[in-house]
Amino acid sequence: MAEIRLENIQKYFGAVHVIREVNLTIKDREFCVLLGPSGCGKTTTLRAIAGLEEIDEGRILIDGKPVQDLHASDRDIAFVFQLYALYPHLTVFENLAFPLRATRMPDAGVRKSVTSVAEAIGITHLLKLRPSALSGGDMQRVAIGRALVRRPKALLMDEPIGALDAKLREQMRVELKRLHLENGSTSIYVTHDQVEAMSLADTVVVMHDGVLQQVGSPSEVYLRPANLFVAQFIGSPVMNIADAQFRQEAGRSSVVLHGEAFEIPSQALTMIASKPAKDIALGIRPEGVVLSHAESPGAHQVGVHLIQPYGPFDIVDLTVGTSTLRARTASGFVSGKGQRVWASLDASQAHFFDKATGASLGFRLE
Repeated sequence: MAEIRLENIQKYFGAVHVIREVNLTIKDREFCVLLGPSGCGKTTTLRAIAGLEEIDEGRILIDGKPVQDLHASDRDIAFVFQLYALYPHLTVFENLAFPLRATRMPDAGVRKSVTSVAEAIGITHLLKLRPSALSGGDMQRVAIGRALVRRPKALLMDEPIGALDAKLREQMRVELKRLHLENGSTSIYVTHDQVEAMSLADTVVVMHDGVLQQVGSPSEVYLRPANLFVAQFIGSPVMNIADAQFRQEAGRSSVVLHGEAFEIPSQALTMIASKPAKDIALGIRPEGVVLSHAESPGAHQVGVHLIQPYGPFDIVDLTVGTSTLRARTASGFVSGKGQRVWASLDASQAHFFDKATGASLGFRLE
């Protein structure tokens, strides 16, 4: 297993700056997920670690040793691609054995290693079949097994389950997590799917335009987003973001969103006054918008614009002033479009951002 460290990594494709001064440490045996939209530089970063892309500046260290000048074959890293890339004329056994035969391992050792990996990933019954007889999920298991069979220092995966249907993706997420826990390998996984990131990762690395936006545990990037990009990229549905004005009248503090004033604790105004930001955006996730059928202190009556049923819960779009505020409710809590309900904000779930820089103001209310 291995610790992987990136130091001031820079990568250009012509005039396009793809990776911008990336500094990152992936601990030994950690499952790290690189998360971001298409074109953000996450796959290029992964390929640079593997040795499939040359970097223009910086260092890549594996267990403290610089490897940026080594060929991919000399880094002792396994790579799993989105497309399975199995040899169609070989059986599953021979596909798994291929990396070992390439090192001239004796047949007894090959059989022992292949059997061990096949048992670990649950494909022993497939060893005599060829890829054409396998399902998409089984082919991906074989591809992962082929990467694991030689016990590499690190396992790198580039959206390995992106081509599978929803049910198979869910099954494979469980399998990947289980394999990681059982093998204890240092794993780096690239995806644009936040569900995969949140369910698999020990550490999530959010990227945008080649820049690391935030590094933290799944709960940290969800509960304490570092900036507006992370706040709106993590979470489904996305966080409500609105320009905010603050005021205090008759001893009550409030934030004005879309022309409506919602009551908040007075400590918010004190903390905001201590920050240099001039224009502030307030962010609140749908679960932080509290709905009631009865009038309550600090709540506003609003109309229901749209209901999206998700089974155990509903996502409800509310008309607030001239804009929309999205809330999460129990299934069936509102009956239909046009219904009037009372809405208030759970101030403990409010986030405050500097609109000029996008950065979080760094405090939460109690």
